[in-house]
Amino acid sequence: MAATTQSPSLKHSFPGPCVSESKQSMAGSAPEGAQFDAKQYDEKLQQVLNEEGDGELFSTWDEVAESFDAMGLHENLLRGIYAYGFEKPSAIQQRGIVPFTKGLDVIQQAQSGTGKTATFCSGILQQIDYGLQETQALVLAPTRELAQQIEKVMRALGDYLAVKVHACVGGTSVREDQKILQTGVHVVVGTPGRVYDMLRRHALRPDNIKMFVLDEADEMLSRGFKDQIYDIFQLLPPKLQVGVFSATMPPEALEITRKFMNKPVRILVKRDELTLEGIKQFYVNVDREEWKLDTLCDLYETLAITQSVIFANTRRKVDWLTDQMRAKDHTVSATHGDMDQNTRDIIMREFRSGSSRVLITTDLLARGIDVQQVSLVINYDLPTQPENYLHRIGRSGRFGRKGVAINFVTKDDERMLQDIQRFYNTVVEELPSNVADLI
Repeated sequence: MAATTQSPSLKHSFPGPCVSESKQSMAGSAPEGAQFDAKQYDEKLQQVLNEEGDGELFSTWDEVAESFDAMGLHENLLRGIYAYGFEKPSAIQQRGIVPFTKGLDVIQQAQSGTGKTATFCSGILQQIDYGLQETQALVLAPTRELAQQIEKVMRALGDYLAVKVHACVGGTSVREDQKILQTGVHVVVGTPGRVYDMLRRHALRPDNIKMFVLDEADEMLSRGFKDQIYDIFQLLPPKLQVGVFSATMPPEALEITRKFMNKPVRILVKRDELTLEGIKQFYVNVDREEWKLDTLCDLYETLAITQSVIFANTRRKVDWLTDQMRAKDHTVSATHGDMDQNTRDIIMREFRSGSSRVLITTDLLARGIDVQQVSLVINYDLPTQPENYLHRIGRSGRFGRKGVAINFVTKDDERMLQDIQRFYNTVVEELPSNVADLI
């Protein structure tokens, strides 16, 4: 896997358009299932929405609140929102906070970096009875890191409300979890495995839980988590407000949410509107896998100007790439699911504080990890699913700040880049030589 000496320098690694006309004409010859079918996705989504009549499945919410002050929120919650640094609500917050605060079931979809977390945190904090030292809201997330991120946002927004929040995640002490839960907390944020364990052990008492939120619902409701979600749901009170939040909402997720939601308010962004404004997207035609490393090294000085995240598709690749970069005297950090929780926490803390500038990771971090200063994302490997592209490049340009995404594309990746561009109705351009000026 070592880079060859024939690798082109960055300046010469763009031999024309990424997808040639002859390649495009061959699109129909791929084996079935080898490429993402955007048309099929749209048709299936429409079929789900039309079944039994859209009006019978969902309710609509047309109200838009132009400011946080117009939402009827507690004064101390508003203080927390403004202290956190929010000034004006984002599009999803303008439409999504109020129906949630009114106790309605909601399905909300908006792209990464637009403030979904603060939307459901505000909705929960508005409805908590702070005189009752019992768990009243349960939030589930697919990864430990995301659960801990949500816990931080919930704590910060609820700073003036004296909210008690606890993150229940794997890789931490079960006994410690039990002890904290038994003293009484208002909100539990966690991963499905540990939350289910705490419910079974009766450490997490469900009697007073009135709000249940699934974050990154597309992943939560995918094969790996579906059964666990169902098991947890069976242990919760029947009268329950359910909120489902995600950047992408595949038809399968909508089918499942129908089973346990009561005519939810649907705030959905169409797939072709899921472009990430403010994030410039480029590709580098590296031609061959073994030329990626030299291309990355050529880019390193540009990376270190800002904070950057580099995505690779496997844990082994992350380790290999980290070793290769360090061998060339480049300072990088790395994190993936094989590392123990303590190590991952330390690495993320260093990256958030800015003492580490370049982070190499797998899709573990593609969802919901908000590092405010990240303005450059590099897909060393293109993601295997078009949906994950949005989650990855959403790490940059958070809340309207500008960001840049650079995709390394080999000959084998050309089809996937086509799929991504079709899926998001976007154009990924060739990387210009003045990349440093863009960041």
